[in-house]
Amino acid sequence: MLLMLVSLLCCVPAAEACLQCDRSIRVLLEDFILSGPTVNDQIELKKISNNAYVTYRETSQERKGVIDPTTLYRVRTEYQSEFDHFLKTPHTGSVTYEAIQILEKGRKILEKHLDIFIRDGLCSNKCGLLKRRVMDCFSCRYKIYICPSPSGQQDCGEYPVQAEEGGQAVLNCFLPWHRLLLGRPEYHYSWAPGVPGTKNLSESDFKALVVTDDPSVVLNQLHEDEQGTYRCSLQGRNGTVFYRVTFLLTVATLPDHTLRPVLTLPSLLHGHNYSPFQPPAGLLVPLIAMVTALSLAASVGLTVVLGMLMSQRRAKEEPRRMKTEGKNTQNTV
Repeated sequence: MLLMLVSLLCCVPAAEACLQCDRSIRVLLEDFILSGPTVNDQIELKKISNNAYVTYRETSQERKGVIDPTTLYRVRTEYQSEFDHFLKTPHTGSVTYEAIQILEKGRKILEKHLDIFIRDGLCSNKCGLLKRRVMDCFSCRYKIYICPSPSGQQDCGEYPVQAEEGGQAVLNCFLPWHRLLLGRPEYHYSWAPGVPGTKNLSESDFKALVVTDDPSVVLNQLHEDEQGTYRCSLQGRNGTVFYRVTFLLTVATLPDHTLRPVLTLPSLLHGHNYSPFQPPAGLLVPLIAMVTALSLAASVGLTVVLGMLMSQRRAKEEPRRMKTEGKNTQNTV
């Protein structure tokens, strides 16, 4: 009996499944088989385990037969938690019945997570082409799974973008499923100048702008002649197009500044050339003569006043000078 049990444990199960692709789960089930109180119980547990592999395989096959590492981690974590709870709970029934119960619980956990993954996570692209890396539940090896868009095309629509002259526009063609693509795809930006929608464009109308790992570009200080049809294409290194989106950019010119009205003065009462600060032409010559005469009179008056002041000053200084000379003469004698 013991030899038979060892041979059963050493044999690789004929039917692999998503859950058994995790090594910790395989070890968990092997330890569970060896926990049987007798050799006969262990043999029965092994048969139940092998049958569980078959049911797990059928569950996996009904759901595309693939799984990603994140979903496998969730399945493993929840199943281990259930198994730990099962081992810590006292049991009064037969060993085989309890084994069937816990292994069936594992199938339901696998089914629940696969349903969510296949519905929301496997082909998460609503447009474009997705090539991603997943695990084959039957070989437990990674493989490439191809998810074409529902329409079968890589074009993912057109989006109008409006900006003002001198402003900026952001073109962003990123979608969350782009992270799942194999390799390192690049974003190729190109554009066709001209007002969008005015003519049918061909491939030769587009001019290359930039190739970048960044899914978005920013156009600054826009001019009217920069409006046009912009295209973002996500491509692999070998030229495979996974995704393409078109932006219809229009640049609105700023309105001209409103000129202030020029104020017009009312008509002059005394003719076109009249000004309150400008005398008539007939009074101009006498006025100049009078100003000149006043200027000459002021100059003469100023000269006379200065002469008088200088004479008075000399008169005051003369006695002092004579007194000083008399003292000098006495000293000499």
